[in-house]
Amino acid sequence: MAGEAGTGIKAGVAAGCAAMIAVGWVYASARAPSYLLPPPAVVWEAAVTFFTSSRQLGHLGATLFHIGSSISVAFGVGAALALLAHYAAWSAPAIRDRLTPFLNAFSGIAWTLLSVIWFGVSSTTVIFTITVVLLPFALVNLREGLDALDRETDEMGRSFTRSRLRVFRLLILPALVPFAAATLRIMFGVAWKVALTAELFGGDRGLGFLVNLARQEFATETIFVVIIFIIVSVYLADRLVFMRFERAAARRYGGRTA
Repeated sequence: MAGEAGTGIKAGVAAGCAAMIAVGWVYASARAPSYLLPPPAVVWEAAVTFFTSSRQLGHLGATLFHIGSSISVAFGVGAALALLAHYAAWSAPAIRDRLTPFLNAFSGIAWTLLSVIWFGVSSTTVIFTITVVLLPFALVNLREGLDALDRETDEMGRSFTRSRLRVFRLLILPALVPFAAATLRIMFGVAWKVALTAELFGGDRGLGFLVNLARQEFATETIFVVIIFIIVSVYLADRLVFMRFERAAARRYGGRTA
């Protein structure tokens, strides 16, 4: 009962905050120029235009492609580096003590500017920028998963078979699934933040590119549509897809969830 009451209170507080923001938006937009703070009705009209325009939906598709490609590449490379550092001890100092701190310290804006110089204004710039920003998340989280492996279980598996590949497939990979699920959940949220900035400065298509065009034309309502869409879609994807996947992985393979 206490848990249900706590959940109800949290939901009420969240709904109250949303209502306050909506009321404040209506009040402020009635007293400010539309190009500074468009009213909800204008933003709604812009949203209808956005979702019925093949051109603007094309920008949305480009952003989804950038994010999907970057997450795939970053996860794959991060997993490979984490496995290399775990199983090849000679590589661990370079990967853990040099590469990981370097990637963590380098800002996304800096990567974007360098990528524009290297690859020009293109999708390659956007995908490269998102990938290198996401890479340390995959590397660190999967490394923690490998470090948390039960050595006795690994030794038991080796006692039943001499095939290291079979031990890895039947014991190591299932133990890493909860860490992989948590990693993908984090990477998805971060990817949207980085994608908007990367497309704004270095993309020739995508939602960030669309925001840049809207900024030049003082079409603030379009910027609001993009921002609200990202907030809602990321929240729903996190709650309905990634959180459920993470919990299912934890129930089946063990681990903790948020």
